[in-house]
Amino acid sequence: MKYISTRGQAPELTFEEAMLTGLARDGGLYVPAEIPQMSRDDIAALRGLSYEEVAFRVMRPFVGDSFTDEEFRDIIARAYDGFDHVAKAPLKQLAPNHFLLELFHGPTLAFKDFAMQLIGQLFQVALKRRGETVTIVGATSGDTGSAAMEAFGGLDAVNVFIMYPHGRVSEVQRRQMTTPSAANVHALAVHGDFDDCQARLKDMFNDFTFRDEVKLAGVNSINFARVLAQVVYYFTSAVSLGAPDRKISFTVPTGNFGDIFAGFIAKQMGLPIDQLVVATNQNDILHRCLSGQGYHKGDTIPSISPSMDIQVSSNFERALFYAYGQDGKAVAQLMEELKQGGFEVSQGAMQALTETYVSGRASEAETMATIKSELAASGELLCPHGAVGVKVANEHRTNDTPMVTLATAHPAKFPAAVKEAANVHPDLPARMADLYDRPEQLTEITNDLSALEAHIRKTIAQ
Repeated sequence: MKYISTRGQAPELTFEEAMLTGLARDGGLYVPAEIPQMSRDDIAALRGLSYEEVAFRVMRPFVGDSFTDEEFRDIIARAYDGFDHVAKAPLKQLAPNHFLLELFHGPTLAFKDFAMQLIGQLFQVALKRRGETVTIVGATSGDTGSAAMEAFGGLDAVNVFIMYPHGRVSEVQRRQMTTPSAANVHALAVHGDFDDCQARLKDMFNDFTFRDEVKLAGVNSINFARVLAQVVYYFTSAVSLGAPDRKISFTVPTGNFGDIFAGFIAKQMGLPIDQLVVATNQNDILHRCLSGQGYHKGDTIPSISPSMDIQVSSNFERALFYAYGQDGKAVAQLMEELKQGGFEVSQGAMQALTETYVSGRASEAETMATIKSELAASGELLCPHGAVGVKVANEHRTNDTPMVTLATAHPAKFPAAVKEAANVHPDLPARMADLYDRPEQLTEITNDLSALEAHIRKTIAQ
């Protein structure tokens, strides 16, 4: 199995090489040269299996010979051992033909745990075998950071630096990043928004001197291993609801497009997905683009669903790569235009996108109203991101096809917004009850590449 860049100018890599490399040297994102296929019989055979076994069968073809079967099964087992629900990603019915996929039963109460716990184990095995150390730098809009720290904390071969937008994440999200005690994880509160953090991360990868000096690696969803781990729960939920004998639709609250792009991969593998619905908050650049208005950046407006407060959705580049017929030069040109503020999507590519994705948006008021109404209707207390998803899902679901809305985070990660909307204070799990009492450690830093690189160099040298 080989991996190629969305911009067409980087060398092909194996799964392990692409995983450890992160961003391609031409600035593109790695995708599989060919997407493995699963037959109807293969999919039907997933019924009744454990989450771990489904994960092995779905992901194994993408891994190639980077890991043996025995290694990969062991990696998967360790990755999901810390989840507090035996099903890992259980379904809960909200209404006739509408289901919630609970993705918050991992160590940090967010869907990022599915990918990060796996990638942490993959890195550990690969680096030990290679006898290498790496520096992981990540950018987070709220959940990726704590998931990375949980997955990589305490590992000898890794130093982890997580950039998050200062003052633009919830208090729980911040404390999950600033209270870990492992000496190898570091929280950087950047003065700017998430797009600034993500831009500086890409700048570091494109600074080849720094990249090679610190052996930079990435665990943002620019890393295809992250996307791959998220493909699995599309299969487990769809099979539970009757696939491959019936089609299933999915609504995904998304900012960086990685979680819904995983759905695209699942569909390309053969999973009978009807609709892939992109749900955005008031920062609705993806909805505007999929509505034919082009991809043009605006100001990022802080919201009660901060993990979606994004203007530059990294994984949308992967969607564009397939929409443009895997034309790397066309994608590279679009990304150059994005640096100047935005781009228009060609008619053919727009047709390809709208054949795959539909979209919707939820305002702040609509998000709050959905939290309140869903609690009354089904007894389910949603986080603001899940509420965005449910609101948009209700606009697209039909009586014929089951709709699965992805619940990407536990409501206790956003207690203030949930309390205001539903007059219910969501409690943290008992294992996290002392979160507000733990001492915080963080470094406030300017949105400046030189300052960030200097701080990382200095910290590593200590």
